[in-house]
Amino acid sequence: QVQLVESGGGSVQPGGSLRLSCAASTISFSIYTMGWYRQAPGKQRELVATITSGGNTNYAGSVKGRFTISRDNAKKTVYLQMNSLKPEDTAVYYCNANRRYGVLGEVVDYWGQGTQVTVSS
Repeated sequence: QVQLVESGGGSVQPGGSLRLSCAASTISFSIYTMGWYRQAPGKQRELVATITSGGNTNYAGSVKGRFTISRDNAKKTVYLQMNSLKPEDTAVYYCNANRRYGVLGEVVDYWGQGTQVTVSS
């Protein structure tokens, strides 16, 4: 079982910045695609950003240019730098780790407990 622990959430004013961190327990961290997802009250969980084992990144259109995902394989940690935060960024942010395995190419997912980000004036 892979354990993921998020940190760095909090409350900020619009235009502010936060950096989220997600520390993973697995010694095989480097082979996983890592991602950040978020879920606002009453809404579906949505993708924010992902980064593959090779360093390729993908961002939701709503955060592109404002957020940056990165990873440090030596520290087994993935980060999400969030700048120019907006009220609509308010959500619980979840760390995700996934990889494909098996004869049918199944995907296994691991999730952190989430960290609250609140952007308000």
